[in-house]
Amino acid sequence: MKHTVTLVVLLVVQLVFGQAKQVSAFDAASTKNIEAEIDAIFNQAYPVNSPGATVLIAKDDKIIYRKAFGMANLELKVPMKPENVLHLASITKQFTSVSILMLMEQGKLSLQDPLSKYIADFPRGNEITLHHLLNHTSGIKSYTNLPEFRTKTRLDLTPEDILSNVKNLPLEFNPGEKYEYTNSGYVLLGYIIEKLSGMSYEEFIQKNIFDKLGMKNSYYGNSYKIIPDRANGYQLNEDHYENPEYMSTTIPYAAGSLMATVDDMFLWNKAIENNTLISEKSKKLAFTNHTLTNGKRDNYGYGWFINELAGMTTLEHTGGINGFSTSGIYVPDRNIYAIVLTNLDDGKGPETHNLKAVSFLLGKPIVDKAAVKLSEKQLKKWVGAYQFEDVVRFIIYDHGMLYSMREGSRPLKLIPLSENEFRFEDLTTTYIFSSKDGKKQVLFADRIKKSMGTETDKKPASEKESITLAPEILIQYVGVYELQPSFQIEIERQNDRIFAKATGQPAVQLFAETENIFFIKEIDAQITFNLDANNTVKSLTFSQGGRKMEGKKIR
Repeated sequence: MKHTVTLVVLLVVQLVFGQAKQVSAFDAASTKNIEAEIDAIFNQAYPVNSPGATVLIAKDDKIIYRKAFGMANLELKVPMKPENVLHLASITKQFTSVSILMLMEQGKLSLQDPLSKYIADFPRGNEITLHHLLNHTSGIKSYTNLPEFRTKTRLDLTPEDILSNVKNLPLEFNPGEKYEYTNSGYVLLGYIIEKLSGMSYEEFIQKNIFDKLGMKNSYYGNSYKIIPDRANGYQLNEDHYENPEYMSTTIPYAAGSLMATVDDMFLWNKAIENNTLISEKSKKLAFTNHTLTNGKRDNYGYGWFINELAGMTTLEHTGGINGFSTSGIYVPDRNIYAIVLTNLDDGKGPETHNLKAVSFLLGKPIVDKAAVKLSEKQLKKWVGAYQFEDVVRFIIYDHGMLYSMREGSRPLKLIPLSENEFRFEDLTTTYIFSSKDGKKQVLFADRIKKSMGTETDKKPASEKESITLAPEILIQYVGVYELQPSFQIEIERQNDRIFAKATGQPAVQLFAETENIFFIKEIDAQITFNLDANNTVKSLTFSQGGRKMEGKKIR
């Protein structure tokens, strides 16, 4: 369910490809060579004694590669096999979007229907359409990004319970104005499917998709049910594997709760290609790179990201959920489909490995350029903050390396390819630094996505200078602030320092920037205490990564 396409750093795989010819790999290499090249990618990514992966690649609706790597169960030492069942995570969204298109073709809905038609009291529901929900342009906050989300993941919740967390929060932007990936939109779509069909989401998917396509090893996730060949999930904690934190499968719901095998996912993509479930016209809607109100593209259709690889359009999705991560890539012009399901949640995912396999098949393999060694002076030349259209990215120097950090996120290592070109560890995302009119600038390029950032004087929280405030000023902020009915921030004072403790989270120190504005170094966030006309503290505003939440002081 975690969105992994643009915000996550992916694992570097050091691999030397054979000579790349500018023709299709199917003309240039034998089946044996294809197998050897792809084996090399996944053997290195998923070693024998680690969590593993199942991989299937099809060309012209025929399977040309199908293998498993690593372990399905570390404790019992059970090797992974292609028949293992794994979580799809956010690839679930493709099934949800196609279900909505099926209902549209049955005349039960219109993509221009306002949300208020289905939930009458949803704030601004008359402005938000099903189209906005499908392509993440509604402006509704993602419930998985809320600070209190982790306190509820063990609970069995209904869609109404999940939506109650975001329903009354202000929109991030006006509907259609921007693209911002939100799991909340797909929970709403699942709820609408249930309302129109008279079935649960699970029943609808089972009857109208799994049964119809013969996907006999696909399921709505269930932690209690015995599912044959289910692989165990694992997470990486620093340098060792652990069992993942438990999450009720009611939480991801229509945004990420489905499970399947790679063989069933082959049947799924073949059905999409051959218009088995929806018409060619509806499929084109799902594969359209829609336009925002500002004229820009959002690079997301309905359940598919629109991207490019080797100069060809690709339709993709990734996913990440506790213990599992996934990547599916479809190249329509070559009718190539590649699906990778893993039982490892390491914050990186299998996308890079999948892209390397597909690029090889397209005859233009992604080559891992060798890093160059730069001096401290050459590296520090690009240190600073760069303002992009809607985010600031900080370039930080630490122990002989440069790192990039978005506001509110963790630093990502940059590998130097030349004095001014660097790449992230995913092999496809790069920074190219330059200077213009005396100011530094940087071009961020991630395949189809490109944007320019210009130097600004903003500093990350870790580098901000704090001031010392008198105890009588600090003591007025002590108390409990309610941001949501089940989410509070408690402010405590210890001598000349104050700390903030959010529900279910450890306490973190607040550093004063002004008399009423404080920052948190660990998470690059800010807390502002709001005073009334009598100079009494009435609330606080928590800000992180461009998002703001206000909490009233309740005691």
